[in-house]
Amino acid sequence: MDYRKRFLVEPGSKLKLDKISPAYAEKHISEAEAKADTEEYCAKLTQSQYLLYAEKQRSLLIVLQGLDAAGKDGTVKHVVGAMNPEGTTVTGFKVPTAVELEHDFLWRVHAHAPAKGAVAIFNRSHYEDVLVVRVHKLVPKHQWLQRYELINDFEKLLYSQNNTCIIKLFLHISKAEQLKRFKQRLDDPARNWKISESDYKERERWDDYTRAYEDVLAKTSTHHAPWYVIPSDYKWFRDLAVSQIIAVTMEDLGMRWPKPQVDLARVRMEYHAAAVERDDRSDKKAK
Repeated sequence: MDYRKRFLVEPGSKLKLDKISPAYAEKHISEAEAKADTEEYCAKLTQSQYLLYAEKQRSLLIVLQGLDAAGKDGTVKHVVGAMNPEGTTVTGFKVPTAVELEHDFLWRVHAHAPAKGAVAIFNRSHYEDVLVVRVHKLVPKHQWLQRYELINDFEKLLYSQNNTCIIKLFLHISKAEQLKRFKQRLDDPARNWKISESDYKERERWDDYTRAYEDVLAKTSTHHAPWYVIPSDYKWFRDLAVSQIIAVTMEDLGMRWPKPQVDLARVRMEYHAAAVERDDRSDKKAK
């Protein structure tokens, strides 16, 4: 199955998240098969990232959004972790600092956009400024309403001026699954640090966040920066869908190995042959 088609938010369309099952998993695939396929897609990601780095003609931005415990960190670890960290950055956008608040809302984000040849992952992103800001009424409605268009313009700028491929993933979980994951954090000493009182307080605003996300997905999914709604109650299926979408998208970029910057025949004849000869003489002296 082509998950890009299955989970794409068509530009200009409207959707209701309660019509999309967070527990969806393809019927004809088992967890073991899904994990094996995920490994294959991750291997392709490794190769595609290497080609992206070598070509240095474009970049990749992956935006991860979702409610608390949706699996953003897990996605970074199990899928994006297949990429070489030397060419990858992961940025988490938390509560803006005092300095950041003195600038426009995109100021802190633009600095983390990927350079050509690089991959950037936003674990939460500029979309917090039309989600948290809206739900908690941190700015007037007319202000956050304007931000949809500004965000679309920003992403168009990255796409058209820096040849940035943008993939936006909304990790969709159910309210019951979120509570289950909170319980796991409470019971696991290695994950106690991830739980907070605010996690439970934010659950009280579940419907508000749902409406906010529905507007985000409808107003900012574009042909050059599409949104995908990823069913994420089953982590193994989430990883499969995400790895396939990223791997296939990168393959479709049509990347090519760059041409050598030197005369290979000359290097072989003059430099390589000379280096081999020197090594042979050194080996004979050593013996």
